[in-house]
Amino acid sequence: MTRWGFLSALLLIWSQFCLAQAPATNGEAAVPAVLTYEQHKQAAIRINELAGRIHSETDANAFVSEIAGPLTKELPAAWTSSGIRQRLAHAEYEAVRNPARLIPEQRLVDVWNQYVREIGAPDEAIVSVAEIHNMRDGSYTVAQLMWARGNQTIWTMPNVYALGSDGKVANGCRALEAMRVIRDLDDLFQNLRGARDRLRKGIVPSDEVKKRLGDPNAQPHSTARLDAHADTNPIRPAERRFVQEHGSIANDQLLIRLFDELFPPE
Repeated sequence: MTRWGFLSALLLIWSQFCLAQAPATNGEAAVPAVLTYEQHKQAAIRINELAGRIHSETDANAFVSEIAGPLTKELPAAWTSSGIRQRLAHAEYEAVRNPARLIPEQRLVDVWNQYVREIGAPDEAIVSVAEIHNMRDGSYTVAQLMWARGNQTIWTMPNVYALGSDGKVANGCRALEAMRVIRDLDDLFQNLRGARDRLRKGIVPSDEVKKRLGDPNAQPHSTARLDAHADTNPIRPAERRFVQEHGSIANDQLLIRLFDELFPPE
């Protein structure tokens, strides 16, 4: 595996969940199936509800298991142990229970930048807290709008985001949200480029959308849009080169070490 290992893989599980397993009915175990759009939507609604009502570690474990369970067998054992999943669930619960336990954006920046430097990626891949925050603001703003308009999918669930008292994204992340940020940096590098462009222009997506929603004469605009099309990603060549030069074991060890830094064991 040449990406962010467990981090990207678990987010891949998140995106593929509804295509990998149909919801259980009449008390029977769910069986693999290709889901219809409506089934996919209902699964996303169910998971979003779980994310929005975490009141105990049991709730957090159910949320993590709902996302991680179906494709566990597809991942390396070191990244799917009960201990790892329990640590994620614990971090998720703590972040919901106490805002002081949110995963700081600075920690995300430090872990990602360490990864970038160790695999020898170009300086373009180095990120700042301001870039991460703008990218998160854009992701949440788009997710909130799409969810409200009926486009309810795994990737538009608004309840996974950590919010401040002002209703905007907080300065820290919940556990699964932090993993999504890493996934976006790794797989959707154009979203980071979009955040950089917005920062240069002084655009905050949530503020921009609020202004436009309050202006009946406003015309459609794309400043808050996050596209998910393929583009030139500077991470890919560096990842391939690192594995070729150091081997998959060294790559796995790096990923596990950085996972521990992102989610320190207690």
